[in-house]
Amino acid sequence: MPVGVQSVEARIAEELGVGGGQVTAAVALLDGGATVPFVARYRKEATGGLDDAQLRTLEERLGYLRELEDRRTAVLESIREQGKLTPTLEQQVRAADTKARLEDIYLPYKPKRRTKGQVAREAGLEPLAETLLTTPGTDPQTAAAAYVDPERGVADVTAALDGARAILVERFAEDADLVGELRELMWSQGRLVSAVRDGKETEGAKFADYFDFAEPLTTLPSHRILAMFRGEKEDVLSVSIDPLPATDEPPSRLSTVPTTYERRIARRFGIEDLGRAADRWLADTVRWAWRTKILVHLGIDLACACGRRPSRRRCGSSPPTCATCSWRRRPAPGQRWASTPASVRA
Repeated sequence: MPVGVQSVEARIAEELGVGGGQVTAAVALLDGGATVPFVARYRKEATGGLDDAQLRTLEERLGYLRELEDRRTAVLESIREQGKLTPTLEQQVRAADTKARLEDIYLPYKPKRRTKGQVAREAGLEPLAETLLTTPGTDPQTAAAAYVDPERGVADVTAALDGARAILVERFAEDADLVGELRELMWSQGRLVSAVRDGKETEGAKFADYFDFAEPLTTLPSHRILAMFRGEKEDVLSVSIDPLPATDEPPSRLSTVPTTYERRIARRFGIEDLGRAADRWLADTVRWAWRTKILVHLGIDLACACGRRPSRRRCGSSPPTCATCSWRRRPAPGQRWASTPASVRA
């Protein structure tokens, strides 16, 4: 194990505030097929007196952290096979302490279909994107004219600027630290929102409490989460994540006033409106990155994570992780749930 990286058992011991030997003993018993109630009642001498609540937390964290380590191994192998695993990147991957953080780091290296950004880079437009980002005094139209090349698929100035924008949008959306910061912010002030679908008022009367409903993610009780997702499954409710708190006026799709999220993206990449030639183009690029890519990703991530934790009284004060779940919500005993995603409010 690399220096500075805790073992799963050591991390659980630290989180629970108990001895490493207690955790090791409990893990051995659970791995051997013993149940939590059995260990709590009949194996106190082996675990040093760990009670039922501690053992349940231990069991849950053990499963999560083992899944995290398995995923970490797969991520490292994938990046290594691509020939892109640097010592710094490996250190970042090994230091990732949640599935969400691990997936954020892996996102730029995850195999995917050719994107608009990749096509634009292949057309030679990355220098244009870099110039506009680092030298905002450059006039976008003038700079883009030098990259027009129909043979490479860049038919005119508009196509060149669209390609440069696609490159920057991917760069913004794949910045692991930025995405993690925005996820925390969205969790702390976002709301789960539901509304009745047209013509479903009578048929879905049992969901009347959720026909026009919104509550902060951090205070949302599990029974309401379950009710809203059931209403969505029965095609009565439309469920979405609103990233803004109730005190904020939702922006229109045509609004040019940056949201808190857009301002953070801009700050991360040194973008500000000082009246320079490319400032407005860069601000529009930030807005496009947030509303069409980052918001969609985080909205599905957080709504999915909330839906996978019906056993919790509330979603919690920090965002649950939901990496690679593909919107497959974990059902409560005796219940069945579909994997249809909620929409994400732009």
